[in-house]
Amino acid sequence: MPKYVWFNGSVVEWENAKVHVYVHALHYGTAVFEGIRGYYFDDVIKIFRLRDHLKRLINSAKILYMNIPYTIDELEKASIEITRENGYRENVYIRPIAFRGLGEFGVRGLKSSIEVAILAIPLGKYLKSEKVRCIISSWRRPPNDVLPVEAKASGIYLSSNLAGIEAALSGYDEAIFLDYDGYVCEGSGENIFIVKDRVLITPPVYSSILEGITRNTVITLARDLGYTVVERRISRGELYTCDEAFFTGTAAEITPIVEVDHRVIGNGDVGEVTDRISNLFREVVSGHVDKYVSWITEVKPKL
Repeated sequence: MPKYVWFNGSVVEWENAKVHVYVHALHYGTAVFEGIRGYYFDDVIKIFRLRDHLKRLINSAKILYMNIPYTIDELEKASIEITRENGYRENVYIRPIAFRGLGEFGVRGLKSSIEVAILAIPLGKYLKSEKVRCIISSWRRPPNDVLPVEAKASGIYLSSNLAGIEAALSGYDEAIFLDYDGYVCEGSGENIFIVKDRVLITPPVYSSILEGITRNTVITLARDLGYTVVERRISRGELYTCDEAFFTGTAAEITPIVEVDHRVIGNGDVGEVTDRISNLFREVVSGHVDKYVSWITEVKPKL
C-alpha cells in the first residue's frame, strides 16, 4: 500500500485516511471517481491526460448535485503531490474520489459534506490476459434517463460488479453489456471498438456508455494514422462477425478481444489495426511522440 494519501486538502499517512461508517456515500453510492495512469519512463512518472480526467470528475460531480470544494488546478497540484510523495518508480494508478460524507442521513444527502481523496498506487495489467475472452452479460446498462451513465459515479458501478462476477464465474475474462435497446454498449469497465474492413466502429455516447478518455485517445490516434472511425450502434451479430475487436480504458489500456460467446473474433489473434494503434498508444503514453506531449504531466518521484 502507498505511504500517503491526499485527503481533504492535506497529505496524510495511509492508516489515517479514514471515513466514518455513517458517511452518505457508503449507504447510497453518492460518489464520483476517476482512474488515471502514470507511466514510469526515463526516471519520471508520466501522468496521462491528468487535466482531462479531473475535468470529467468535476462534471460527474455536477451531474450528481455535488460541488467539489477544489478547483481543477488544486486537484491537479494535489495529484502531482501525492504521486511524488509516494516515491514509486513503476507504473502507477491515480484514484481521485469525491463523496458525500457526514451531515444528513437520508436519501438526498444535500446537507452532507463533500469529501475528496486522491490515492496513487502501483498497477500493472488490469485485465490479466493479453487477449480476452468475453461473454455478453445478462445484465444491461440502463438508459440515461434512468441513471446518469455520463457520470463516473460509484453507484452506477454496481452493474459492472455484477457483470464482472458473472463473467468470472462463467470462465470468461470480461463481460460485455448491451444497452437498453439490445445494441453492444461497453465492457464492465471499458469502452469497446470493433474493426470491419479496416474501419473502426464504436458505440455513440448516447448508447449508455461512459465517454472514455482512452476512447477519445484511440479515436484521435486512429484518425491520425489514416483510419476511418465511425461512432454508431453495433448489433450483437456485428460483434460476432467483425474482423477485430478491442477494449479501451485507463486501466485496461488497449486490450484485444479474441472471443465472444464462444465465437472467435477474426482469426483469434491480435489484429493488424489493433496492433498498430496499440504500438502508437504505448509511444504516446511514454511521452516519446512530440505531437501528443501536451497530454503528459511529468512527476519526479521523491527519493
